[in-house]
Amino acid sequence: MSTQRSGRAAITGIGVVAPNGQRTDAYWKSVREGLSVLDRITREGCGHMPLQVAGEVQGFDPSALIEDRFLVQTDRFSHFAMAAAALALDDAGLGGGAPAEPFSVGVVTAAGSGGGEFGQRELQKLWGQGSKFVGPYQSIAWFYAASTGQISIRGGFKGPCGVVASDEAGGLDSLAHAARAVRRGTGTMLAGAAEAPLAPYSMVCQLGYPELSTVAEPDRAYRPFTSSACGFVPAEGGALLVVEDERKAVERGVPVRATLAGHAATFTSAARWADSREGLARAIRGALDEAGCAPEDIDVVFADAMGVPEADRAEAQAIGDALGGHGRRVPVTAPKTGIGRAYCAAPVLDTVAAVLAMEHGQVPPTPNVFDVCHDLDLVTERARPAELRTALVLSRGLMGSNAALVVRRGGESAR
Repeated sequence: MSTQRSGRAAITGIGVVAPNGQRTDAYWKSVREGLSVLDRITREGCGHMPLQVAGEVQGFDPSALIEDRFLVQTDRFSHFAMAAAALALDDAGLGGGAPAEPFSVGVVTAAGSGGGEFGQRELQKLWGQGSKFVGPYQSIAWFYAASTGQISIRGGFKGPCGVVASDEAGGLDSLAHAARAVRRGTGTMLAGAAEAPLAPYSMVCQLGYPELSTVAEPDRAYRPFTSSACGFVPAEGGALLVVEDERKAVERGVPVRATLAGHAATFTSAARWADSREGLARAIRGALDEAGCAPEDIDVVFADAMGVPEADRAEAQAIGDALGGHGRRVPVTAPKTGIGRAYCAAPVLDTVAAVLAMEHGQVPPTPNVFDVCHDLDLVTERARPAELRTALVLSRGLMGSNAALVVRRGGESAR
């Protein structure tokens, strides 16, 4: 059993495959400029669905980053995850092949539903052609743990591996698992989430969510914190981060992009959004406590932004409850309104945006949102220059999970 360490968990690598950019720099450029890429869904078999708008990853070629033998075994959500993992490892200077110490590298991902597209294809073969036509990888490709398994097998990583099978807040929980593993002595962790919920079968499953927006106009379908809030639109894609001990990163001579300073999670109940006020506020306080951070230390909040009036009200109130008067002054943003909510991947993409915002000294805007009707300093229309040292990332799930994560800029210590 490894012993508890005191080193800080540092983010040294970022890999992004998102609707608004398939590399970190492209993602940040779009986020900073407040671009919205929401559009009518173009996936085959989806044209008749009530859900009409989403964030699609266009022109994604998994074969450019992933070997064929892995592609045939895996669903689109794992393709996103493996591609993002490869980009993150390259960013951290660890992409040169198998690790020298394979038991020192682990993987933890989060997933909300797994490989719906792969599963649908094989079930269609079963009912249309017979059981002999069902491929052997059906048993693993749909599984929500597939991305963790395939990333670890492909990279030869034999350290602690796991999966958070949860709703949206699981994305932040995966980063917390990675941070704790590093503090216990694991050398390096790959952590994050990727989702691919836009296949017809997956979309039918989502239609049971009353929070889902069925508005057909892309610029009106997802407007949280406004009087015209009508739900959220989904997205595909995700992000993986390399998390390692800060001291080891310094010894390796790689930049520490940020540190994961504090995390907490709570559970209220599914779809009872008024109850999420207390749960989210408790998660925020817990994350601040773990980070040794006062409310006034938070320089920017990346909001969950459900887009449901009751949920938006509860989130605004939770920010005020946890941060006091500072909650009305601190800049709040929700870049996901330009790309959609990628379920478990949504808060991981927000964490990436938080790291990049701190690096560049700019709070990105909240696309498509103008008439804010809550007591928040929501950044809209254009990026706001600011000195950013500490960010708070929030997430809630449709099934009742709440999570908060405190992220500090690289080189910053607790104040």
